[in-house]
Amino acid sequence: MKIGVPKEIKIHEYRVGVIPSGVRDLRDAGHQVWVETGAGEGIGFSDQDYEKAGARIAPTADEVFSTAELIVKVKEPQLEECARLGPHQVLFTYLHLAADPEQAAALCESGVTAIAYETVTAPDGSLPLLTPMSEVAGRMSVQVGAANLQKAAGGIGVLLGGVPGVDPAKVVILGGGVAGTNAAEIAVGMQADVTVVDRSAKRLRELAAQFEGRIKTSYAGADAVDNFVVAADLVIGAVLIPGAAAPKLVTRDMVKRMKAGSVLVDISIDQGGCFETSRPTSHADPTYVVDDVVHYCVSNMPGGVPRTSTFALTNVTLPFVRALADSGWEKACAEDPHLAGGLNVQAGRITHEALQS
Repeated sequence: MKIGVPKEIKIHEYRVGVIPSGVRDLRDAGHQVWVETGAGEGIGFSDQDYEKAGARIAPTADEVFSTAELIVKVKEPQLEECARLGPHQVLFTYLHLAADPEQAAALCESGVTAIAYETVTAPDGSLPLLTPMSEVAGRMSVQVGAANLQKAAGGIGVLLGGVPGVDPAKVVILGGGVAGTNAAEIAVGMQADVTVVDRSAKRLRELAAQFEGRIKTSYAGADAVDNFVVAADLVIGAVLIPGAAAPKLVTRDMVKRMKAGSVLVDISIDQGGCFETSRPTSHADPTYVVDDVVHYCVSNMPGGVPRTSTFALTNVTLPFVRALADSGWEKACAEDPHLAGGLNVQAGRITHEALQS
């Protein structure tokens, strides 16, 4: 199969869909790989690295898209990329269509078969292609939150871990899944006062055991969310409903009652965000202020550490790329119902149940 790897064009997005070692694996399996020139430069891979691995270097995105039967990306296609896609092609990437009806419409119009990383499942119900980026975003969320709590960044001016005789910052994490757990690990490591809020009592028990008393846990009732958010210095939104828009757990009224200089980090922004005051930002301009509260809502957080993120992502995506290339999407999805769970758009219509509601 002819596989295309275009250069990402979302602002400050340096990740790449396939690294040279992946190209070598695909070439050894009998496939041809076209990589757009400069696609890997942001993570330290030159065109020569890709050529040595067996890739053909394409001078333009147009050549990649016009040649390839399978397009492998990282971020959702921008509208100009959607316009390059056609019914004969398969797109394999993150899509996050619930928060982007314009992209959904453009993909339907193109006729492409679009398979989303974030809705591919595993036998245990987890999301294996979303997990590594959730791990990265969770860990990053505490780093960027701590930085934005500094006065020069507009924050209240508190050190996350405090010092002897001075209380640490209060960190509230909404959601105890992969992103929330990784956020808690870093926040605990920085000696913050950490509370994880979740709707699953079972998950809260697991977290309490995992952290051995170093975090507080609370069931996510409306009153609890209100009380914890308003008292927090840093709130991290890490809520996920697979394939669907994130619920708005933090209301505008809560934000108004938060301390001036407190910080909100919305990991859920790819799925529309879990704060009513959230709107997508970029690494070029990551924050804005509403009611004296700093909002960090970068929609491709892992792109800030693209080398780590790309390696983590391609570790889990490459076997699925191989399956799609070896068998074609129809046979691959028929043989693997978990890969079939990633099918979001096909023949001009939305096919994923969570997106149809």
